[in-house]
Amino acid sequence: MPQNKIQEIFEEMGKVVVGQENLINRLLIGLCTGGHILLEGVPGLAKTLTVNTLAKVLHLDFQRIQFTPDLLPADIIGTMIYKPKLGDYEVKKGPIFANMILADEVNRSPAKVQSALLEAMQEKQVTIGEETFRLDRPFFVLATQNPVEQEGTYPLPEAQLDRFMMKVFVDYPSKTEEMEVMRRMSNLDYNYEPKAILTKEDIAQIRHGINQITLSETLENYIVELVFATRRPLDYGLRDEARYMQFGVSPRGTIKLNLAAKALAYFAGRDYVLPEDIKEAAPDVFNHRIMLNYEAEADGITTRYVIDSILRKVAIGR
Repeated sequence: MPQNKIQEIFEEMGKVVVGQENLINRLLIGLCTGGHILLEGVPGLAKTLTVNTLAKVLHLDFQRIQFTPDLLPADIIGTMIYKPKLGDYEVKKGPIFANMILADEVNRSPAKVQSALLEAMQEKQVTIGEETFRLDRPFFVLATQNPVEQEGTYPLPEAQLDRFMMKVFVDYPSKTEEMEVMRRMSNLDYNYEPKAILTKEDIAQIRHGINQITLSETLENYIVELVFATRRPLDYGLRDEARYMQFGVSPRGTIKLNLAAKALAYFAGRDYVLPEDIKEAAPDVFNHRIMLNYEAEADGITTRYVIDSILRKVAIGR
């Protein structure tokens, strides 16, 4: 059963990547539910290494695209190339034709390049010339943003951010983890090649298994109440938080929270969702969908603070 192999994936990943269990968990959720993940973290936190290793463990095709200001949409999706000998055009497919895509520093390229990627994410297909090509399944995009440098960047619009299932913040490793990283990477002979554990067929079975997870009507209502608390905070007694909130979570967020909670239950070996699954997934599903105003920025209020307040004050079975 593919469900039994989830822990094997973490163990195999741990032979290459130190720590980052939460990141690996979120990547697996996105991959197994058809979602995409946006990562934010400073350089050097093994984001690229983690994705590359996961692609090997899952035996999937992997492509890394470095986004730069001079990147063109054709550099991502491909283009038509004229063949003089044939007197005709031939399709040259771009790196988007892979199972796992790492869009590194996605906010470094202008809007037309970002939209080319996001269209592929949403439609799961690419049009080159007059031909439309379906992308191979599973198709999973991990985009990264560097929170340190904002000069020369093109921030993703809120409507495009909503295309991502989760926005995950990657933090520094602990002292113990950093010690292990130093020891492992300072060994010039260290070159472990991870073994493949899952196939595309296994991933399809996992998706089917997640689809069979039971979510009670009470917890369905709880998800809806959490979402509406971001849109109408005053109705839920969130007076302080309402001062800082400009826009709430979209219906896409409702769907993604449902799927993420089911995936967490599946990974835990259960066939039903617990309230803890919803509470664990909510911050990563909500934090790029709640828009705060300038007053929040002036007062040092973060999206995570608002989400934590909502999770504390909105009761189950309300």
